[in-house]
Amino acid sequence: MTKQTALIICPGRGTYNKEELGYLSRHHAGQKEFIAAIDTYREQQNQTTVSALDGAERFSLAEHSRGDNASPLIFACSYLDYLAIDRERYDIAAVTGNSMGWYLALACGGAAASMDALHILNTTGTMMQQSLIGGQLIYSLVDDNWQPIDGRRDFLMSLIDEIDDLYVSIELGGMLVFGGSDDALKTLEGELPPEGRFPMRLQNHAAFHTPLQQGMSDKARDMLGDELFSAPAVPLIDGRGQIWTPWSTDPHALWDYTLGHQIHTHYDFTKAVQVGVKEFAPDKVIITGPGSTLGGAVAQSLIAIGWQGWHSKQDFIARQKEDPYIIAMGMDDQRKLVI
Repeated sequence: MTKQTALIICPGRGTYNKEELGYLSRHHAGQKEFIAAIDTYREQQNQTTVSALDGAERFSLAEHSRGDNASPLIFACSYLDYLAIDRERYDIAAVTGNSMGWYLALACGGAAASMDALHILNTTGTMMQQSLIGGQLIYSLVDDNWQPIDGRRDFLMSLIDEIDDLYVSIELGGMLVFGGSDDALKTLEGELPPEGRFPMRLQNHAAFHTPLQQGMSDKARDMLGDELFSAPAVPLIDGRGQIWTPWSTDPHALWDYTLGHQIHTHYDFTKAVQVGVKEFAPDKVIITGPGSTLGGAVAQSLIAIGWQGWHSKQDFIARQKEDPYIIAMGMDDQRKLVI
């Protein structure tokens, strides 16, 4: 079998939901030692273990979506998914992630030891939950066929200019994620025409990637040193579309970005995906679990640049049926293509 190259994409918050309950035990029962190490770390922090969260009788939005719980739980699922990818079939060309997925990318790409990456992610996730400054709201930029809606982006940007403490948080393919104060988001909701599930307020999410998190950024820098970071083993693509290579990365600069810009300035996931395919031309794009909600945003990011000749949702669906280009490990039928 000829090896293929793969761009790895790690998910962010909000990807472990009711359907994902038990994900660790279903897919990674053989990784008891690593899961036990995470549980021990969590116990040392007086926090609920990932085993207890994953093994709960029922999913609780109040508990499972908290930043201090969701972050390590998604980390465990995603990192073990990454380790499960068949290296006899796939060479890893580069790694990126959406928002919190950047911390996962650090671990997968070897820019931080797995437990160091967990510590970084758990620390920032806990700080976010403790302060919970502001929130996030999503609105669509595209129609049902994933085509840009005329004037939509300009309209949304004009609202940002008009409403105090409102910012672009994440460029997410065909969606725009706003971050802002509670008052700003309430005002925004009143200005946005309802369209299906949009506008959608994200539960237990702070105003990630906005200036409102400058204080948290400063605190994280005080608590987490640059000794936790190193040059990656494979290229990483950050939330600006910048590539961090094994041979040119300054660990201090990586620390500075991760605990600075990445926290308090908007995250351009769309650009990260587009740079990933343009620079590395992977045979496949593999999205680690849990969940499968990121596939649409990845496809929309690629449609925007006509990648693989895609110009609409229908083009993407036709290609996926013929020979999947984007493989979501959170979907059982696609998971078997990579493990």
